[in-house]
Amino acid sequence: MKFPNLATFLILLIGLFMLSSCNQRTRDLSPGPMPAPAAKPIQHPRNIILMIGDGMGLTQISAGLYANNNQLNLEKFPVIGLHKSYASNNLITDSAAGATAFSAGVKTYNGAIGVDKDSMPVPTILEDAIKQGLRAGLVSTSSITHATPASFIAHAKTRRAMEDIASDFLQTPVDIFIGGGMKYFANREDGRDLTKELASKGYVINDYTKKEITDVTLQFRKRFGYFTSDSEPLPVAQGRNYLVPAAKMATVFLQNIDQDNKGFFLMIEGSQIDWGGHAKDSDYIITEMIDFDKAIGAVLDFAREDGETLVIVTADHETGGYAIMPGSRMGRIEGAFTTDYHTAALIPVFAFGPGAELFAGIYENTAIYTKMRTAFGW
Repeated sequence: MKFPNLATFLILLIGLFMLSSCNQRTRDLSPGPMPAPAAKPIQHPRNIILMIGDGMGLTQISAGLYANNNQLNLEKFPVIGLHKSYASNNLITDSAAGATAFSAGVKTYNGAIGVDKDSMPVPTILEDAIKQGLRAGLVSTSSITHATPASFIAHAKTRRAMEDIASDFLQTPVDIFIGGGMKYFANREDGRDLTKELASKGYVINDYTKKEITDVTLQFRKRFGYFTSDSEPLPVAQGRNYLVPAAKMATVFLQNIDQDNKGFFLMIEGSQIDWGGHAKDSDYIITEMIDFDKAIGAVLDFAREDGETLVIVTADHETGGYAIMPGSRMGRIEGAFTTDYHTAALIPVFAFGPGAELFAGIYENTAIYTKMRTAFGW
């Protein structure tokens, strides 16, 4: 190509440069991936309270909400996530594998208590806390040897080994435990009386036959155990009323057990939401859901006042394939079920307090353990 003169060549060159600059600006302004916001430093809580509504899926929460004047304490949580609940050997988990994922950060087989898929013991967050110098506690509306609480303190190949699980309470110095299952400690097939053995280790042991839990006077310099029933506690609809006072008692006790308090880890389980699903009983689910939510409210009150407590609420799995059916209305739920067992639905996670932001998003159930360790700064 020939140019008539130098002036024409320069004009064309300037035009090409301006066109290139315009195209570059257009590219810069076009839609594209948004840069990730700068990560904020994690605030580390002094205490973590993990609350597990066994069998509590989104529909169980919804039914409790609509049956309770359209309000639950769960609505007060600013951070919500979802976890994947499957076990190592089954898309549908049970409470043992589900709780072991939370307690120890491993996927394991259904029925496993604090062991991995090869049946090898794995350290739990409760044991980690004690090794770090923190205090620790367990509260449950089932027997204290049931799958969920057991997975935080015991190591057993099968959840059915209740007496072996009870024996593990002598190996791990949990500071407070409240739940049923006294017969696995005091009326054992091997003739041992673990309540006396715990007392010899400095525990104050009390039970429902001697004193109501609301009448117990705590001794803050001694570890404490309280049995709410010989086997499994009653449903709340049949008179069980200890979850809220037990939740309050455990937080106060762990906060005040010693002057050099480095913090604590506490697991509180609302066990019988699950049992309502197994029974295909909508009213059972709802009354247990509301009772659990009252305990959540008591724990939130503590966390707000304390300012250094992370509260996490989740479930191990959903139970019943529960649905709210046509004909339901506020205050009256018509429920239906697809199964009398668990399902593989994603499970909601709610978080409040320092470190809560870690629990947003979708992740494996094992991430609950790693996120709690990260929150503690371990």
